Amino acid sequence: MTPLADILARRIAKTGPMSLMDFMAECLLHPDHGYYTTRDPLGAAGDFTTAPEISQMFGELLGLALAQSWMDQGCPAPVTLAEIGPGRGTLMADVLRATKAVPNMHAAMQLHLIEASPTLKAAQRDRLAGYDVTWIADARALPDQPLWLLANEFFDALPIRQFTRDPHGWRETQVALNGATLAFGLSNPAPITLLDHRLSDTKVGDVVEICPAAAPITHEIATRIATYGGAAIIVDYGDWHSFGDTFQALEAHNMVDPLARPGQADLTAHVDFEALARAATDAGASVSRMLTQGEVLGRLGIGQRAQRLAENLDAAALETHIKAFERLTSDAEMGTLFKTIAIAPTRSRLPPGFDT
Repeated sequence: MTPLADILARRIAKTGPMSLMDFMAECLLHPDHGYYTTRDPLGAAGDFTTAPEISQMFGELLGLALAQSWMDQGCPAPVTLAEIGPGRGTLMADVLRATKAVPNMHAAMQLHLIEASPTLKAAQRDRLAGYDVTWIADARALPDQPLWLLANEFFDALPIRQFTRDPHGWRETQVALNGATLAFGLSNPAPITLLDHRLSDTKVGDVVEICPAAAPITHEIATRIATYGGAAIIVDYGDWHSFGDTFQALEAHNMVDPLARPGQADLTAHVDFEALARAATDAGASVSRMLTQGEVLGRLGIGQRAQRLAENLDAAALETHIKAFERLTSDAEMGTLFKTIAIAPTRSRLPPGFDT
């Protein structure tokens, strides 16, 4: 039993079963034993790999899309260039390198990173040495000025509530004890007003997940964009409409039992892009239709960029480069699994790749 498993078992024994949302929050962000507070989870030595760690092309293309959006809106200054959930800082480093030659953009930008993990914050500080970076705890601390923002694999790590439809309402997934061992259970059935809109498209036994934090964060970002200008690009795995059990745990790049080693595995769930889009439009912003990652990268010219980079690579490096391209774009890998939307002011064009 991990130290966190023991803490959670004692808490449940004292106060009763805890919601899946509370379990996820403790596992990911416990101040002493949380997954993100104690480690760098990325790369071959970690538990998962994100698109920026696979190839520089991902960040370069998204960065240039934001730069074009900034120019389309008249090159305002000052502006916030931000990333929420910036990992090791790899994506932002690629964005900054790709946009360095854009006239006046770096002079106009104020760089903000929204990060909760002390370990990852240290990695970002090293990766972005030489840049003036402001770290903030959440989107509410973003400046009241034009905002250009990236969110790659951020929303999937936010804690979720999970419900199973019952003849008498909904039963919420909980974490309880089976003897001394953590075990999943369900609450007693009850009406859930929050899910009234799902009664028409679900039946008894169906599972629905909601992420309480996702809409407020998106609303916060979209409000700034709608009010002051800017754009946001959100990339994550998920779909347009939440349906089914998507809760999972990853450790050493393999699926594992989420209850086996609390605090030692990454816990995630698919993102409901419909909920994000609704929150953005409620804030008065314009939202693109949802596109696949492969489609957007193709529209931004990843094929041409890949060919250009390949010109100076030897055999081994070229093979790695080709595999990275396929991993980002192929329908069999990240190209279809990962989806993306863009947010912009209603009076402005959506960023390139999203504007048709």
